[in-house]
Amino acid sequence: MNQIGAHEIQAAIDARKEKRKPPVAIPARRFYFLTASWIAIGPLVALLFGLQTGIVMTLVFNTIVCGLAYWDAWQAQSHAVRIARTPLEHLSVGRDNLVELTVEAGDRFAPVRIRDGYPHEFAVSTPEFQLRIEAHRMQTLVYSVKPHRRGEFTWTDIRMRQLGPLGLAWRDWSIPAQQTVSVYPDLLALRSLSIRLALDSTGTLRRRRLGTGTEFAELREYRRGDDTRAIDWKATARRSRPIVRVLEPEKEQTLIVLIDSGRLMTARVEGLQRFDWAVNSALALAMAAIHRGDRVGIGAFARDVTTWIPPERGQPHLNQLIEKIAPLQPVRHEPDYFSAISRLVTQQHRRALVVLLTDIVDRIASAELLTAMLCLVPRYLPFCVALRDPQIDAIAAQPTLDTTAACERAVALDLIAQRQTAFAPLRQKGVSILDEPASRISDRLVESYLQLKAKSLL
Repeated sequence: MNQIGAHEIQAAIDARKEKRKPPVAIPARRFYFLTASWIAIGPLVALLFGLQTGIVMTLVFNTIVCGLAYWDAWQAQSHAVRIARTPLEHLSVGRDNLVELTVEAGDRFAPVRIRDGYPHEFAVSTPEFQLRIEAHRMQTLVYSVKPHRRGEFTWTDIRMRQLGPLGLAWRDWSIPAQQTVSVYPDLLALRSLSIRLALDSTGTLRRRRLGTGTEFAELREYRRGDDTRAIDWKATARRSRPIVRVLEPEKEQTLIVLIDSGRLMTARVEGLQRFDWAVNSALALAMAAIHRGDRVGIGAFARDVTTWIPPERGQPHLNQLIEKIAPLQPVRHEPDYFSAISRLVTQQHRRALVVLLTDIVDRIASAELLTAMLCLVPRYLPFCVALRDPQIDAIAAQPTLDTTAACERAVALDLIAQRQTAFAPLRQKGVSILDEPASRISDRLVESYLQLKAKSLL
């Protein structure tokens, strides 16, 4: 029996148990209208027939209305709608994840209100549904949730209210639907990247560079715009027409990604922690490298190296990377860059592309980072990736005549200048630099990696 079938059977059992319970009646608008109307009529009845008669009639009227309201709620229970939530899989942090509810009406028209038991930490597109569903009809409701941090979260029961046929009372009950769901890094972006990489490597969409790379790919006829240095003269002589040699970057090279999980990575940038953006970028880069046939390893560090995953290749290894990286969280400790580099040198003896995902303040505050990166040259190919806060760029780019805003702009411009000053010695020593807003770092990092592969710098 699969998971969905078992879930539906359990939901049916819970629904039968719920029908046997006395209904919880919530007065509806019509109930309040009737009681309010008697408040206006009651004094007139007491004036015409006497106070005692007015009190008795008021009690009788209220009893009848309350009885009808309870009967109304009981009828709603007898003809209750059925609802189920599609079992949730892994959610992506910082993205809109769709959640589906399936509602099926009984043999009567049913006005209903539905509130799913989503975690309150999430941003939700539709907190509550209000709809009228025709008899014997089924309807699918879709809403989205946007988690802002990774981890495990619990969905509680679905809260339901169904209006009775008289419109006097809502029947209120809950449908058991508890489920623990894990919020992972941005899996939706990984799926999109996977499709893009697959399209990029098939048929006419495959982009090969003439005269670059180290592995032979194919011979083809010369086309206008091709580099004449790529012409294969022997093949040209045999075929009596210009033939060019197409090369591809070498495969089975090694990529090591080091993720800083220290103090600077706890800051929030556009709704997510900087560390979340770094994890998303690391996994996107790992997917691109594995797709190109390279071996990928990932390490995370703060005061010490907390996670080390040796480099391997293949799709199973990518799944392992996702599972092991997903639970990691940043800490408010200063990172020890030398500890991370020492672990790298101990574990990785052959030349590799070393990508360090971190952030930088200025040359003085980031002195240890700069020294540690220079230690990798020339044995490795170091690549320093800084996840910038785009808000600083926005402030720096906004001219203003306001004194306070002008001071803020001056500080932002100074921060940007200090970053560039810190990067200067790294560039001079051959360290590749990528300094981009955190929300755009994944795409730019993948592009930079593909460019390095095309130039055969490894």
